[in-house]
Amino acid sequence: MKQPIIGYHQDEEGDWVADLACGHGQHVRHHPPFFSRPWVVTPKGRSRHLGDLLACKKCDEGEPVTRS
Repeated sequence: MKQPIIGYHQDEEGDWVADLACGHGQHVRHHPPFFSRPWVVTPKGRSRHLGDLLACKKCDEGEPVTRS
């Protein structure tokens, strides 16, 4: 299920996680050649991608949302 990005936070290892409208999070790493997302490393880049849709596997699998 596609969900829009509504914000970002960093995990305990410093990797960026997209906060999705559904309440789940999804890592958006930039680790070439495996993951090429250079936009994630700057505030301006992340800001430009707010509202983009990401496939939320957790929604597809019916995983509950746990908010902290």
